Amino acid sequence: MALLIRAATPADAARCAEIYRPHVVESCASFEIDPPDAAEMARRIGEHGASHAWLVAETADGRGAGYAYGSPHRTRAAYATSADVAVYVDSAHARQGVGRALYAALFPMLAAKGIHAVFAGITVPNPGSVGLHEAMGFTLVGIYREVGWKMGAWRDVGWWQRML
Repeated sequence: MALLIRAATPADAARCAEIYRPHVVESCASFEIDPPDAAEMARRIGEHGASHAWLVAETADGRGAGYAYGSPHRTRAAYATSADVAVYVDSAHARQGVGRALYAALFPMLAAKGIHAVFAGITVPNPGSVGLHEAMGFTLVGIYREVGWKMGAWRDVGWWQRML
């Protein structure tokens, strides 16, 4: 599949919200309970796009297939060279290389901004996300046990790290 990877703009907010919504309401992939609307997604694109990076993947017909972004890992100054990363792909484009293409473009951008290490929190089990992250060079550094309550059960979150 031919993809165009580019910086997200506020005009992408509605499509990003649409892609993200099922991850919030139908799964435990996100710990958000209420899916953000386009206005909130536009705010996030502006904030994280400016501080780190926010990318979208478009198919040949110009439709968004997924997005990825970096954001601050923690707020204390010594963490400034670390970032959290996330990638979300429309289910119609799952397992077609969209996530890998987004991360392949995102990591050099973060490195150019002085980011040294990136972290991904993954609600486990999630073999698809774990497989993508490990294929992209992440290694498991630990698991927070029963750290979140979603969909009627305690959920564990594994943390994966990659040095840029």
